[in-house]
Amino acid sequence: MATNRRVFFTGAALGVGAATLGTGIRQASAEEVTSGYPQRFVFIRKSNGVRPDEVAMPTFSEADKKRDREKEAFQIDLANHELPSWMRPLEAHKNQLAVLQGLSCKMSENGHWSYSSVMGAFKSGRNSLSGIKRATIDFELARLSPSPFGHVELSLTGNYSTFRTGIVPGYSAPGPHQRNYCYADPQTAYNELFKSVANPDAVASDNAMLKFLQAEESYKASVLGGHEKRKISNHVGSIESIQARNLEVEKMSGSIAEHLPEIASVHLDGGHNATTPEKQKAMTDVLVAALVTGLTNVVTYTIDELSTPVKGLPGNEGDHISLHELGHNGGYSGVAANEIREKVRAGHMDQVAAIVEGLKAAPEGGGNMFDNTVVMYFPENGEGHHSHGTEAPFVVLAGDNCRLDIAGQYIRFPFHANEGHKTIGNWYTTLLNAYGNPLPHYGDLDLEMSRKKFDQVGAISRLVV
Repeated sequence: MATNRRVFFTGAALGVGAATLGTGIRQASAEEVTSGYPQRFVFIRKSNGVRPDEVAMPTFSEADKKRDREKEAFQIDLANHELPSWMRPLEAHKNQLAVLQGLSCKMSENGHWSYSSVMGAFKSGRNSLSGIKRATIDFELARLSPSPFGHVELSLTGNYSTFRTGIVPGYSAPGPHQRNYCYADPQTAYNELFKSVANPDAVASDNAMLKFLQAEESYKASVLGGHEKRKISNHVGSIESIQARNLEVEKMSGSIAEHLPEIASVHLDGGHNATTPEKQKAMTDVLVAALVTGLTNVVTYTIDELSTPVKGLPGNEGDHISLHELGHNGGYSGVAANEIREKVRAGHMDQVAAIVEGLKAAPEGGGNMFDNTVVMYFPENGEGHHSHGTEAPFVVLAGDNCRLDIAGQYIRFPFHANEGHKTIGNWYTTLLNAYGNPLPHYGDLDLEMSRKKFDQVGAISRLVV
């Protein structure tokens, strides 16, 4: 069900949502840690796991197949190999592609869902606010490359039969015990991100309402004390941040107008009749436009979760496919589950390729916007439908100015709980260190690695330029 603007601002925005909205504009006034052009990051979360053998190269030598099967550490050049069939949409970008195998995520939620945990490397208590221990990696990176929105979250999720619509709770987190909001359908994302051009009257309405709410909350803060006073003061600060963000975006209206995405009429009123590929394409168009216009430099996109309905899949157009059923080896219309899973992933790769190509088409300096972008596609719950978190393969596209030495490589780390093994916490620490945050380690530690007294703190030094 769609959430209208008034309900959102008076409800979510005066609670957790407001703290999230405020983060970006507060950071936008801070001194940039990075130099030159903005550094961009796109996190694409998928459900139902990615089995490690699904990202192995089909042209591995027998020796490499054995090492990969036995999960021994090695590294090869992708230029010498064919990609798996579902990854073929990335063939034209293979020199900027990396596959990271063997990273574990046991310190986050495993099984069917990860909720916020895979982005923050912590146990989230099945999506409870109290379980959110820290700002997720996407918000931390957004603080290193400020923008008016700071961070944008998109989500194509559902309740098995229908897609969610409107503005809904997200999975990222701006800080401890805070949950982000996200745009759940392409039309809502378009309306909210580009309304300074698409619907300037709505901006004026929002600003008038925010001014009223600011006065109301300021009055409450003057008569309350203690915890309630602090809470209301946070609300006031968040409202002021939203107002400042709106002013910043209004100044960008000319640039936004040049890059407005086209949203097909099938997406109006929630897009209940749109197929899943149609929704994915429209959301990708919004994502690219949000980056190209400079509204944000960091996007997190849940391209599906276990309850996302899959409709209109090529070859199974008449089926309403449940990703959960696929995870239990259930096929449709005579097509085996594994074949459908591969088609789902191939559709995802079409969108990843579209993101890369959209950014490569946008000039920046002497090159293009993808030069300064890292796109990551990964399973939110690890290596399978009922995962244990021992492996979480990452498919990474990195532009030419990436500060990591990964492009064109298949890199397998030692298997979980072995000397030299690396976790998603190490990977996220590597990203943060490479792009300006020198923290010693991001995320919780792996208990089994700790019991065995294996070193698991810090960045993966071999990946840093």
